[in-house]
Amino acid sequence: MATELRDILSHTGPLDLAGLDPRSRPGFDGDKGDGKAALAAMGPELAELQEKLYAGGRADSTPRKVLLVLQGMDTSGKGGTIRAVAGLVDPQGLALASFGKPTEAELAHDFLWRVDARLPAAGQIGVFDRSHYEDVLIGRVRSLAPPAEIERRYRAIVDFEQRFVDGGGVLLKCLLHIDRDVQADRLRARLDDPTKFWKYDPADLDERALWDDYRAAYELAVERTASPTAPWYVVPSGRKWYRNWAVATLLLETLRSLELDWPRADFDPAAELARLDGESEG
Repeated sequence: MATELRDILSHTGPLDLAGLDPRSRPGFDGDKGDGKAALAAMGPELAELQEKLYAGGRADSTPRKVLLVLQGMDTSGKGGTIRAVAGLVDPQGLALASFGKPTEAELAHDFLWRVDARLPAAGQIGVFDRSHYEDVLIGRVRSLAPPAEIERRYRAIVDFEQRFVDGGGVLLKCLLHIDRDVQADRLRARLDDPTKFWKYDPADLDERALWDDYRAAYELAVERTASPTAPWYVVPSGRKWYRNWAVATLLLETLRSLELDWPRADFDPAAELARLDGESEG
């Protein structure tokens, strides 16, 4: 049996991001052109499997649902990944959510309250552009919560994700890994291009100054929240084309593993055809 990319990129224990090359291409031997062609080639199968998932949810024949969580440092390419991968499937079966700074109303509840409300329904593929992990990443680095509360949140996340899995969900948690050099190149490209100014925020450099703290926070979050039913996949994202191919491949492998099929009709197709033919004759 061929080794899946999920086996190559999964992490369920200690993680050393400094030792991972963000420009590496694990599981793929080709170049940029090959990667783009491979991404396009998987589109038809990915779209069919997503439609089967969606049809099962609409027909109440399956509780299955998939949640793709995208986390990464600024410029790691969460938005670009969503555009590349979501563009391969029918948008009516997608549930996209982005989590920024909590509102006053959200702060009045536990940190998972707003996330629970955006989980995908049966038959959907949910995509989180940032997620509940912000509360143990920036929350830890910026000391937005006491250490004891951060520790509680790790445990709460594990329980929250297990409940999602127990309810028919499948988690696909992807850490889009870049290093300081890759980020510097991408920030510089934004500052050199007037069409990219809207992507730049001066606060990005303030967060960049805390790079080592964020890296440690990511490593700890992966170690504390990875489990056999909710592993992390660390995707080298120094090459945008590889990142897109890898996330799409992980999603395709995940959908294949569900062994999806079309829901059976709860009516008699032959009888309905006879009715339709009779209508035409009339």
